[in-house]
Amino acid sequence: MDRSKTSLFLLAILIILAAAASRIVKTIETTTRQAFAPANAMLTEAAQILHPTPTILPDPVTIIREIEALARLETIQYSVEKVITAETNQGTFGFLFGDKLLFVAHGRVIAGVDLAKLTADDIEIDGDTLKIRLPLAEVFVATLDNDKSYVYDRDTGLLTKGQTHLETAARQAAEKEILNAALEDGILHQAQVNAENFLYRLLRDLGYPTVEFLQP
Repeated sequence: MDRSKTSLFLLAILIILAAAASRIVKTIETTTRQAFAPANAMLTEAAQILHPTPTILPDPVTIIREIEALARLETIQYSVEKVITAETNQGTFGFLFGDKLLFVAHGRVIAGVDLAKLTADDIEIDGDTLKIRLPLAEVFVATLDNDKSYVYDRDTGLLTKGQTHLETAARQAAEKEILNAALEDGILHQAQVNAENFLYRLLRDLGYPTVEFLQP
């Protein structure tokens, strides 16, 4: 056999060996995947048990208790951030039984005038002058923004997992503090002023040359 034939023969042998090796590798991969499939399935199940995805099942029955017509003129909104510290059992044995958390609260307060409280006695027409006595401004909404509010830090004692109600207490306190902050900043006064300014422009556009607001 000459050199050219020998080279071709060796090349053919190499190609056959390469094809066989590739088939063996694929067989090993398939066998390994099949062998580890149950283990992978078990790992997936374990991950789902340790980190379950909550299933939300709303009751298909909805009961509407009350329907009320509203005539609220919302004239101002405050966005408030408040940091709340809630703690319990912080005495001598606090390192064992204590629980302390830092809650960052984001909330909003909306105020305005309820025009449904306006009566015929609150409106006077004197020549070209329209006189109105608006109801006092009030807070319509004071609530937390749950998407933005969060527990920043929590420190529990060595022998406790923490009080289940502590975050709830922090959220309730946060709502009150957010409302108080808005009230102290004068939200009701500004809501009254904004309502008068809005209605003044509206009534002037409707053809009343002079509009006066009487004291409630």
